[in-house]
Amino acid sequence: MDTKIHPWVAVVDDEAAIRRALLRLLRAAGIPACGYDGGAALLAALRDDGAGAPYCVVLDLHMPDMSGFEVQQHLAEVAPRTGVIAVTGQHSPEIQARVQRGSALAYMLKPMNDLELLEAIAAARSGWE
Repeated sequence: MDTKIHPWVAVVDDEAAIRRALLRLLRAAGIPACGYDGGAALLAALRDDGAGAPYCVVLDLHMPDMSGFEVQQHLAEVAPRTGVIAVTGQHSPEIQARVQRGSALAYMLKPMNDLELLEAIAAARSGWE
């Protein structure tokens, strides 16, 4: 995939099975996507491969090494136009409020509803263009 030409979505989740399932869903919907096993991998790719920022990141909040909250903060600095869809399996009102303070486009609980996820990604795409 040439992400320099095509708008794309990043999927960041430390759970390989979830990451693969999300990538299959996006690709089946015709959405170019790349998967990353953590925030550091995404940020390194943005810095090193010159692909340009994705228009949307589907971002797991609870990962080892670098939390989704930290990734969201870095993205606000290095890719401020990139929309964030925060996903978690550990809901609390405090987590939801923290995500919203970080200007996430959406907050979703695992397992996500495929249609709702695709709609949130479409909204991110329309905000990018």
